[in-house]
Amino acid sequence: MDYLIRAIRADEWERAREIRLAALQDPVAHLAFLETYDVAVARPDAFWRERTEGAAEGGTGARQFVAEAPDGRWVGTISVLVERPADEVRFGEPAKIDQTHIVGVYVRPEARGDGATEALFRAGVEWSWSLPEPEIQRVRLYVHEANARARAFYRRFGFVESGETVPMPGDEMTREVEYEIRRPVLSS
Repeated sequence: MDYLIRAIRADEWERAREIRLAALQDPVAHLAFLETYDVAVARPDAFWRERTEGAAEGGTGARQFVAEAPDGRWVGTISVLVERPADEVRFGEPAKIDQTHIVGVYVRPEARGDGATEALFRAGVEWSWSLPEPEIQRVRLYVHEANARARAFYRRFGFVESGETVPMPGDEMTREVEYEIRRPVLSS
């Protein structure tokens, strides 16, 4: 199916909340997200407005993309956070280089396998490479060690394991595995 892949707009906080809540109700949400549905649904509208404004088109610290079906439905989303060496650590190891961090990946079950996920990832990675100086050197993400479906997709897309792992918050025995794509080196 053909989807419009675009950045969200600041006034779309209700739609951003709806797709996030849908993601948190997915059967593998416990493997994919650090937030629970119960916590997210209790958040006030002001939280969702601020979160959406921070990831909307035009911002430079984060960007949320959606896959929009021809009928206007949002069938998937991905968020990309900019991480600079001087920034506060959000998750995992501190940034040693300028990088972006993909989070909040979700595609509704009916849209899985028809190109929406690939298109969202292309948008997120291309946006990362397009950021102004200092250039982004890599795009990273973390995935639960037991999330085989997501790990297989990330490898097919071109991500490789970086060698870094971190304990899953709340479960020191389970690991989150870091995957990365490095900036392509252009030859002259």
